[in-house]
Amino acid sequence: MTETQIFDADTITGTLKRLAAEISERCMKCTNVVMLGIQKRGVPLAQRITDYLYTENGLHIPVGALGVTFYRDDIGLRRRIKVPQKTEIPFDVSGKRIILVDDVLFTGRTIRAAMDEIMDNGRPQQIQLLVLIDRGGRELPIAADYTGKVISAAHDEKIIVNLKETDGIDTVISQRSI
Repeated sequence: MTETQIFDADTITGTLKRLAAEISERCMKCTNVVMLGIQKRGVPLAQRITDYLYTENGLHIPVGALGVTFYRDDIGLRRRIKVPQKTEIPFDVSGKRIILVDDVLFTGRTIRAAMDEIMDNGRPQQIQLLVLIDRGGRELPIAADYTGKVISAAHDEKIIVNLKETDGIDTVISQRSI
């Protein structure tokens, strides 16, 4: 197995600050903006970005968490059933401009599941997508509005995001079998 580092801790920090600046530029006059992180790593990414938005611009954006396990279209097809993650949405999504946050965008199926869950909770004005890594390989017509880095990864290649909040370290690596 070969491993290649895509991001180190400093690069993750710089990328999240850049994404926060992009949100700030696009949303200077936006109202009703909230962030929903997809469990597990989308939540700390969303929290860090909102922290930067508050520190740099004084923008207070509420954050929630989506656990999309039961909304996935492959729930009965997996050999191992994932432990369901908790959904915590401390605000009404109706009429909100939602920025949905995830670590890696691959097939688009997790994002579709997240949008289904959001719609079951209300009718937002808009949903935008922010991802740290877009690795290509879409099976559904889904694209990110905010992207940390676009890479071209083989279908059998794994992109692993580690965050200090969940894994004790900030890094993004690519793993490929030889």
